[in-house]
Amino acid sequence: MMATNGKDSRGLEADVSLNGSCAEPATVDGAAQEAQSGFRGAEGRPRRFTFSPEPSMEDIRRMQAEFTDERDWNKFHQPRNLLLAMVGEVGEVAELFQWKGEVAEGLPDWTESDREQLAHELSDVLIYLVELAEKCRVDLPQAVLRKMALNRLKYPASKVHGSAKKYTEYKD
Repeated sequence: MMATNGKDSRGLEADVSLNGSCAEPATVDGAAQEAQSGFRGAEGRPRRFTFSPEPSMEDIRRMQAEFTDERDWNKFHQPRNLLLAMVGEVGEVAELFQWKGEVAEGLPDWTESDREQLAHELSDVLIYLVELAEKCRVDLPQAVLRKMALNRLKYPASKVHGSAKKYTEYKD
């Protein structure tokens, strides 16, 4: 498991909850958000989960860079090592889901301890991903925008709605 430095985006000590916001009740699955806003929207559909606005991807990159610098770990945190560490963390996420069968969105049957462990492991994956992107000089937010544009071309809603086929299987 990976540790973080417990500081906010300005480098100040912070009481950070599992949902990434400061000085608020800790939740790992958006339960407090759903309770405050109501789980169902005006149309009767479940509301989409949303992330807290902070920390930003750049805040996470900066916090991890400081954490690594403070420990003189840059010699170990090279692209190959970061990739392998991230894959290991993905394995830890997979282990949490192993043997559970299908798991409902929102993880209603999970204990709070299981949810907290999942939050820790997903955080490890994200931290390694952001640091790997930094070391490879990939501006991840911009790369996501470009990739989403490509995905919209490969998977036009009018052609793929309700289907899980790969883009190469669709006929014009």
